[in-house]
Amino acid sequence: MPRDEAALPPIFHRSFDGGPARVLALHCGLGQSGMWKAVAAVLAPLATVIAPDLPGHGRSGAFPEGRDVHDVATQALRPFLAPGMHLVGHSFGATVALRLALEAPEPPASLTLIEPVLFAAARGSALYDLHRAQEQAFRDNFQIGDLTEAARFFNHLWGGRIPWHGFSDKVRQDMASRMPFVAATEPSLWHDSHAMLAPGRLETLGCPVTLIRGAETVPVIAAIHAGLATRLQRVRDVTITGAGHMVPLTHPKEVAAAISGLSGFS
Repeated sequence: MPRDEAALPPIFHRSFDGGPARVLALHCGLGQSGMWKAVAAVLAPLATVIAPDLPGHGRSGAFPEGRDVHDVATQALRPFLAPGMHLVGHSFGATVALRLALEAPEPPASLTLIEPVLFAAARGSALYDLHRAQEQAFRDNFQIGDLTEAARFFNHLWGGRIPWHGFSDKVRQDMASRMPFVAATEPSLWHDSHAMLAPGRLETLGCPVTLIRGAETVPVIAAIHAGLATRLQRVRDVTITGAGHMVPLTHPKEVAAAISGLSGFS
């Protein structure tokens, strides 16, 4: 067995049974597959949703030491993507979904990217520079080993308006323990180390693509969407009123409607 395959962790997944269309849904960093429950319930008349736990999340195995986290996630989740499936991802999971779609022998039936945190797509914009500066507190605290303070700053940016003191001690400790994963995403998300944005690459993706973002989300997301939309063949950008970054949890009906194209899967 090749070294990379041997090193892949076991992956847990849930199946939210429903209609004949099949959807592979990838959750955000620090999340887990159960976060798709409400969206899947709305989609149930149309689709069955398969939701894995990303490596190092939920009930899946841990990331192997010394491996690129985006490589491991992509390789571990690739077997779940079958021909004819609709592919959905949120945040970090959306970046994995995009890579899976680009690397698949045939594109998915559709691709939905919910607030993909591929920061490199916003490079050159004022919002990119602003967000990089805002995340400096996270990086500074991580580098000195203060994982709790790093987690507090991370939650301030991405936690969907839930204040740090609103979490239990156990949840705060769990979030702090996952900060090494967040730091390890920098090569793929900030520097596009896997060349998803290489010249001409996004342009080859022929399936319909829906970008979904909350109207009140982190500002850099709009710049990321703009950077992707200008290069994709068949794309629409859906903004959900009143929503922040955790839009699949807060606005499942609107997210499900956007995923299914409002009129149902083809």
